[in-house]
Amino acid sequence: MSSRSTQILEAAARVIARRGVRGLRVEELAAEAGVSTGLIYYHFKDRTGILRHTLEFINDRAERYTTQRDPDAEPLSAREELDEVLLLELQDTPEVRENSSAWGELRASAVFDPVLREDLARATLIWVQEVAALLGRVQPMAPAATLAAAAERLTALLEGLSMRWLSGGIAIDHARTLLREAVDVELASLNRP
Repeated sequence: MSSRSTQILEAAARVIARRGVRGLRVEELAAEAGVSTGLIYYHFKDRTGILRHTLEFINDRAERYTTQRDPDAEPLSAREELDEVLLLELQDTPEVRENSSAWGELRASAVFDPVLREDLARATLIWVQEVAALLGRVQPMAPAATLAAAAERLTALLEGLSMRWLSGGIAIDHARTLLREAVDVELASLNRP
């Protein structure tokens, strides 16, 4: 992706996080990105294109900050990797705050937008599958359907905890503790016959 496209998508994530999808105006996006509205339409065709690409952008960015590790660091156990990937979604950094806020805004808008709904469903499915694979590394004998259900619950909980934290409903440390406890509960249920 060109640097201009990336610049526009970074600005789109900021605007959506601050103002919501309904508050996304191409003129404001252009000002935020420091580009012309024509350039935005050139790269993304229309508002739907902007939203779809912004969703991909925030997914890619989340994948980067949840999987990037120091190559010289000790390898993590399967359980440690599972915890780290989930807990890195609850970091008090501008990038994570922005990503999580934009994701929540896109999810809320998908209720009324079938195109966005399909894209979000696909992105969510990929995320659930990734968490199910991590759970499967911790509990390799668990049935695939059971792993998928556990991953569905954990990712849904994580989204809810993230929104409560971001909106000031709970402290980040409490959100992280609740998530760790939920992982413990899910792993214990995978151990049962």
